[in-house]
Amino acid sequence: MNKLLKNPPIGFLEDFQLPTGKKAYFASDFHLGAPTLAKSAEREKALVRWLDQISADAGIIFLVGDIFDFWYEYAWAVPKGGVRLLGKLAALSDAGVPLVLFTGNHDMWMFGYLSYELKAPVFHQPITIEINGQKIYIGHGDGLGPGDKTYKLLKKWVFQNPLAVWLFKQMHPDWGIGLATAWSQHSRLTNEKVDDKKFLGNDEWLWAYSQQVEQTQHHDFYIFGHRHLPLDLKVGHSSRYINLGEWINFRTYAVLEGQDLHLKAFENETWQHVEVPEAARV
Repeated sequence: MNKLLKNPPIGFLEDFQLPTGKKAYFASDFHLGAPTLAKSAEREKALVRWLDQISADAGIIFLVGDIFDFWYEYAWAVPKGGVRLLGKLAALSDAGVPLVLFTGNHDMWMFGYLSYELKAPVFHQPITIEINGQKIYIGHGDGLGPGDKTYKLLKKWVFQNPLAVWLFKQMHPDWGIGLATAWSQHSRLTNEKVDDKKFLGNDEWLWAYSQQVEQTQHHDFYIFGHRHLPLDLKVGHSSRYINLGEWINFRTYAVLEGQDLHLKAFENETWQHVEVPEAARV
């Protein structure tokens, strides 16, 4: 079980070159299944429309965690839902579009099913890759940076503990998925009570983490999800921290074209970049 929580080899991502006219797309935090099945279905259909739109020029697609509000793979069962998204991703994979998945704090229990069905590597920790010569540090972002000590302990000793994961697997899927889904939704709703739509300055923990990494190893871009706030901030003299936002409110994503990366939104003309101080702006 412990092997399944480790990253696979980076392989073709070590020095990936986009074909002429193609782009790299990044999105995260779809939280399919929340807050209700009806709202989740509406969001899922928007995701399929987005994938349809980008399919013509997508050279590679990264889904950077919390695709599902809860996910756990039993030997012969997975949570219901998400079939339209999974079907579209399978069609893109079959058409030759490379897909790369990351687990998030809500869907970290991916053990091989999606890798097999979508022919996509699934990464459980951040990785460093190169696309068109641009060095990118990418991961979901949970458990990184200062603070959040309670979650870091839970992740290490419960959520990624092989014994705890095995014990959960012994529970019947009807009970296990039901219990975990309720917990997952409670966690998300609890976090929404905090005003997460404001720039936190020096308390932006993933920005701080990016600056820390940059001191020892240069990257052109740091791309994370998890924060739920679309951000594009300076890191050092020549690097940028990008947070992909989420799809419940913003429907934001990032696109790398050539050697430049931009934050955009799908079917959301009212979204705007978060106000940040001049010193942090790109």
